[in-house]
Amino acid sequence: MIENDVHARLLAAYDEQLRTDAEASGAINVAVHGPLLLVTFAGGNGFVTYRNLGGADVDAVRQLVTAAIEYYRADTAVTRVEWKTRGHDRTPGLPEALQENGFVPDPPESIMIGEAELLSRPVALPDGVTLRQMTDEADVLAMCAMQAEVFGDPTSDHIAGALLRRLSLDDGMELWVAEADGRIVSAGRLEPVQGTTFAGIWGGATRPEWRGRGIYRALTARRAQSALSMGKTFIHSDSTEFSRPILERSGLVKVSTTTPYRWVRQTPPGD
Repeated sequence: MIENDVHARLLAAYDEQLRTDAEASGAINVAVHGPLLLVTFAGGNGFVTYRNLGGADVDAVRQLVTAAIEYYRADTAVTRVEWKTRGHDRTPGLPEALQENGFVPDPPESIMIGEAELLSRPVALPDGVTLRQMTDEADVLAMCAMQAEVFGDPTSDHIAGALLRRLSLDDGMELWVAEADGRIVSAGRLEPVQGTTFAGIWGGATRPEWRGRGIYRALTARRAQSALSMGKTFIHSDSTEFSRPILERSGLVKVSTTTPYRWVRQTPPGD
């Protein structure tokens, strides 16, 4: 019963604090359509968020999806859109409606939440490994290159550029890495959510040869310590099945699942 109460309390905090306005922070435009917020970020990124769909049935859900994609299609500056579904929502027919309208699902992830105090307990690092916060351009570029390598993605100056712009705004985001012999072996981001008691931990990546040695847990603990210094009491993250067990050992609880659906504008042949 106590475990169920904790789960319910954390999930309620997630729904109340981390959806709608919190997900639209930093947007260049937000349009309201029924229960939906149709958010547009710099760089041509659209994002659909909502607290719930107000008990919509299958037909009403399909109409919401159609209206959302028509809105973004009309804005030629938007090249990609994310609709982030949650496993605990009542949204009949939503996956089918999204795919009918050209959205493609990513693998499901676990929504993890925990008390920052529990996560903040120091974890011993292997000899020769140190943690450091990064702010310089060269460091950020090196961190992004490492993360791209670990995730199997192409190196993107766009991602590094976006992080550097965020750092210049001084909005609270922090970039942390673990290093050995001057080489980045693990990295992650801390995202305090304004107007809430939450901070998010994102972008966690550790080189394969350094895994299983407590480095990522130590990086999580250090970010939790920083979150506490900002007055944040909860940590949240969407995690893959690889990182979920690590976060559970650190004290986070799986409260639900999320499956992002992505739409990408198709460029006509010859353009």
